[in-house]
Amino acid sequence: MSVIIRYLLMVTIALCLVSVESTFYGTATFYSPYVPSACFGETDEGSYVAGVGDELWDNGAACGRSYSVICTGATNGGVPHPCTGGAVTVKIVDYNPGAATIINLSPLAFLTIANLDAGTVYVSVDT
Repeated sequence: MSVIIRYLLMVTIALCLVSVESTFYGTATFYSPYVPSACFGETDEGSYVAGVGDELWDNGAACGRSYSVICTGATNGGVPHPCTGGAVTVKIVDYNPGAATIINLSPLAFLTIANLDAGTVYVSVDT
């Protein structure tokens, strides 16, 4: 096998092993407390945590993963421009089966990306 073919084969295999990042779109809200949680029981996992709905839960594999969340817009007329322009990285600690939102942030995490008075905002979530 020529060196070029071996090189191309190795590059192809390496590309197949690289994890693919996915972006999900939906709504986010906030709630507290996150102890106990579906993933970590009575252990407090900090202030930048979240629970996810069925779309991101991945049969429990989401536990402990870090997701980046960005506010993309208002869901109601109450706060027309709720987004701060920031992004927040949260650790997944809980499961919210049947939730209307794709991610439920801790209050501090929500405050990082949006005005708390908005209650619910549109977001993009990078997994």
